[in-house]
Amino acid sequence: MARVLLNGDLGRRFVGKDIEIKVAARNVRHLYQLLDELYPGMGEVFAARSLAVAIDGDIVADAFLEPLEDDTEVCFLPAIRGG
Repeated sequence: MARVLLNGDLGRRFVGKDIEIKVAARNVRHLYQLLDELYPGMGEVFAARSLAVAIDGDIVADAFLEPLEDDTEVCFLPAIRGG
């Protein structure tokens, strides 16, 4: 199962604190679906694309179909816009 870090605003908003959970997801898209089932409303945050996805410490630009292995670590980061 992938290790998912729900921290910062995302953790506080849906769980009340920073947590790490294990989720059996095939890819990031499936992970989004499972997290929305566990924490209703989280899917709307993902749909707004206001988060970047880091997989094993690397930010992945188009992570939607990125496969997740049993030992994968996934972290969501606020998207930063430059200008």
